Amino acid sequence: APESLMQALEDLDYLAALDNDGNLSEFGIIMSEFPLDPQLSKSLLASCEFECVDEMLTIAAMVTAPSCFLHAPAGTEEIARTRWSRLSHPAGDHFTLINIFNAFKAATASPTLTGNTEKWCRDNFLSCSALSMAGVIRAELVEIMKRIELPISQPDFGSEENLLSIKKALLSGYFMHIARDVDGSGNYLMLTHKQVAQLHPFSSYSNSRRIPEWVLFHEFSISEGNSIRVVSEISPYLFAELVPQYYFSNLPPSESKDILQEVINHLAPVSATKEEEK
Repeated sequence: APESLMQALEDLDYLAALDNDGNLSEFGIIMSEFPLDPQLSKSLLASCEFECVDEMLTIAAMVTAPSCFLHAPAGTEEIARTRWSRLSHPAGDHFTLINIFNAFKAATASPTLTGNTEKWCRDNFLSCSALSMAGVIRAELVEIMKRIELPISQPDFGSEENLLSIKKALLSGYFMHIARDVDGSGNYLMLTHKQVAQLHPFSSYSNSRRIPEWVLFHEFSISEGNSIRVVSEISPYLFAELVPQYYFSNLPPSESKDILQEVINHLAPVSATKEEEK
């Protein structure tokens, strides 16, 4: 459909993947080397700048592979939630996926668990095939990074600096996937389309009492009850720092946009001072 094509071109333009003539920019050409959605490619390339490539490779592989969460059989839902909560990360679902992948790798590599990887997955209500596929995808992405000579930073998952860097890399590609809880009860209004969505049941926030106000999400699913999947909390200040101004100016009017505009206005004097120092 022409509307879909125009939307796709607009998204590529926001991601700096197109030049002024509508052709792929140099950055866009590098993005196209990866068999990923453009937003994910952009985040992966941004991770080179923020030195969190190892972690972003894992996130990219995990969201590209099928969901690793299994639907718990009737009567075992509470057990499943308890097992998942042990692997969850307070910073959000993207970070929980890293925890799960690292735990799966440890289970696979452990001499005492060799041959029992499938049992570990069953015990934790996780899909062994999905996690194995994520491992294959990650290895392929690493090969592409090496082929086009992009730096791969050393893993540093868990430090405050690393968590902030991952959020910056994610925001570099997914600034179009931001939503705000408008009433404090988990009704998220998406900035771009002004649609209301709820957290997906597999979200780590669904098992906790804390509902973040501002979130970055991987995808929106109408078929799964208007839910947003793979969700992590972000700061409006971080969003204001990284969002392209021409994208922000094209957002439809909303209370959320007004709040973000105030944040941007607050940050403006600071940005001007930094420019003067440069």
